[in-house]
Amino acid sequence: MSDNNLDTKPFAAFERTIAMRYLRSRRKEGFISAIAGFSFTGIALGVAALIIVMAVMNGFRAELLKQVLGFNGHAMVLPVSSGEPIADYKYRVAELKKQDYVTRAVPFIEGQVLVSSNRSNAGALVRGLAEADIKNLKPVANDKLRGSLDGFDKTGGIAIGYKMSWQHGVTIGDKLTLISPEGPATIFGSAPRLRAYPIVAIFETGMSQYDKGVIFMPFGEAQEYFNSEDGATAIEIKVNDPDNIGADIVKMKQAVGPGVQFVSWKKSNASLRNALVVERNVMFIILTLIILIATLNIVSGLIMLVKSKGPDIAILRTMGASKGAIQRVFFMTGAAIGVSGTIVGVILGVVVCLNIEPIRRGLEAVSGSKLFPDEVYYLSQLPAELDITETALVALMTITFSFLATLYPSWKAAKLDPVEALRYD
Repeated sequence: MSDNNLDTKPFAAFERTIAMRYLRSRRKEGFISAIAGFSFTGIALGVAALIIVMAVMNGFRAELLKQVLGFNGHAMVLPVSSGEPIADYKYRVAELKKQDYVTRAVPFIEGQVLVSSNRSNAGALVRGLAEADIKNLKPVANDKLRGSLDGFDKTGGIAIGYKMSWQHGVTIGDKLTLISPEGPATIFGSAPRLRAYPIVAIFETGMSQYDKGVIFMPFGEAQEYFNSEDGATAIEIKVNDPDNIGADIVKMKQAVGPGVQFVSWKKSNASLRNALVVERNVMFIILTLIILIATLNIVSGLIMLVKSKGPDIAILRTMGASKGAIQRVFFMTGAAIGVSGTIVGVILGVVVCLNIEPIRRGLEAVSGSKLFPDEVYYLSQLPAELDITETALVALMTITFSFLATLYPSWKAAKLDPVEALRYD
C-alpha cells in the first residue's frame, strides 16, 4: 500500500486525537505516564527556576549599580599625586558644570576614621559634603531619613547610617567620637585627632555597606578635620549617559585642563561588574542543563511509548496512515509535554518574581534564618527585575529543546515495519 493512500493534511484531527490519547495513563502503561509526568514537572520547574534566577541576577545588578553610582557618581576627578588635595577645585567644578552632558559636579573631602562609642569601635569612611550637595544625594535624602539636614553646614554635626547607629547604640542628638591618625604634627610625629560630633541625621540607603560604614560631615568641617586646607579630595561627576562615560571623559579632560586624572565608574567597579556577569552566565548554563535533562526524559518516554504502541502503529499503517502521519502523532505527544511544561514554568516563574520579597520573608520566618544576609549581599531587600524579552527567549529555548527531543522517537515510530510489529506482538 502506498504511503500516500488515505493521507490527510498535516496535524489533522485524527492525528491530534491519537496523540492526546497516548498522553492519558493506562494501567499497563503507568510507567510511561510516570516518565511523562517527570518530564513535565522537570521542564516546568527548570523554566521557573531559570526565569527566577535571571530576574534576581538582573535585580542585583541594577540595584547594586544604582546604589554604587548614587554614592560615587559616574566618574571621579582625582589629583595626579595621591594624597594631595585638588587646590583649584572651584574652578574645575565651574568648568565641568558648563558642559551640557554633565548633570552633577560635586567636590568632597574623604578620609578613613575610627568610630568610637561606649558600645563599639569600628572603622568608617567620612565624606565631607556641602548642605546643598548632600540634600541632592537621593540615597541619603529620602523619605527614610530621620532627623534633618537643614543647616547641615552650620550645625557641626554628622549624618550616619541606621546600621551604624544600631551598632554603636546611638540616636539623633547623641555623639560619636571620630579618631583620625593624621592629626596635628608634634616633635614625636603626627598625633591622632580625636573629636566628638553630634548626630543630626540617620539615613537608610538599603545597601548595608553604606548604611554601616559611611559618615557624612559638613564640607568645611571635613576640610579642617582632615587638614585639607582649602582643597578637595576629589570631584564626583554624573552625566546624562553613564554608558558613554568614556567619550565624555575625553571631552571633560579638555574642559578642565591638566593636573588631574579621571576614573570612570566602569573602571572603579570593574571587579563587581565582572563578578555579576560571570555568576549570571554560570547560573544560566547550569539551569539550562537542568531543562535539557528534563527534555531528554521526553526522548526515553517516547521511545518506550513507541515500543508499547507497535501493534497500534502497524494497524494505523495498514489502514492507510502515512509515515508522516505516524511521525506527527508522536511529535505532538512529546511536544505537548514540552509546551505545557513551559507554559506552567513561565507562569510559576513570573508569579514568584512579582512576589519575591514576601516569599523571602515567609521562608525566613519558617526557617528561622536569613536566606540572603545583607552583610554578604549588601542589599536589605531581595530585588527581582523581570525582563520580558529574556523570559520569552527562555520559553522559546525550552520549546525548541522539546521539539528536538521528539524527532528521533517519532522517526523510529514512522520507520516501524507493520508486518514485524504484528508478528512479534
